[in-house]
Amino acid sequence: MKLTHMIAIASAAVLTVACGTTAVEGSKEVQALLPSKSQVDSASYLIGVQFGSWIKGSNFGDLNMNEIVKGIQDWQKADGTPSDSNFFKQFKVDPNMMNQVLDSYMQKRSAYTGALNTEKGEKYIANFLNEEGAQKTESGLAYKVIEAGNNVKATSDKDTVWVNYKGTLLDGTVFDQNDNINFTLNRVIRGWTEGMKLVGEGGKVQLVIPGELAYGERGTRGIEPNSTLVFDVDLLKVGKYVEPVEEPKKK
Repeated sequence: MKLTHMIAIASAAVLTVACGTTAVEGSKEVQALLPSKSQVDSASYLIGVQFGSWIKGSNFGDLNMNEIVKGIQDWQKADGTPSDSNFFKQFKVDPNMMNQVLDSYMQKRSAYTGALNTEKGEKYIANFLNEEGAQKTESGLAYKVIEAGNNVKATSDKDTVWVNYKGTLLDGTVFDQNDNINFTLNRVIRGWTEGMKLVGEGGKVQLVIPGELAYGERGTRGIEPNSTLVFDVDLLKVGKYVEPVEEPKKK
């Protein structure tokens, strides 16, 4: 996981927060140029919001807020500057170890999230297979044909399908939805490639796609590692792939 950019943002936020309150100097006229208390409060709050946004967006999970505050305070109280040889010895954890510590932490978080999602997916599929008409293929794809459609089916991974669909997470959250959109079957997740061959034009199918047939251990935007996904799909049309015919070479 690349943390360089995130660390730069976080460091800027922490350093800004850690500046603390300095003694006010200068004449009254000069001091009058300082931001008002309400401006200080607003800026401070927004810095907190920005930092909070970075923490939440980075999927850090439940952090110890007391330790976050302690880290800010320790930086504020530290003597010297980062260029001093003994500067980082003043901290509970050497800030130079930030990449290593965060990477180790995030690897554990990712392993936990992936294992938990696998476990939830297996339970969901087991319950789904108790429903009337529900089936499972050898690959692990669970599905239920709502309407079979006609005899025109996708048979090649190079075929194109026109569909209406809705994709949801196991908690019912809709993460994707489109009407009358087309896909070539070799350019979608494996569960879709297989699932779209199970019904004909005019058919309806519900696909329950385990993580290994979806976005796997990496996940994708808005979808955690090893997430099982549920798709309700109306197959509107199948475009059969036709191999191009080579023209005979001219003599």
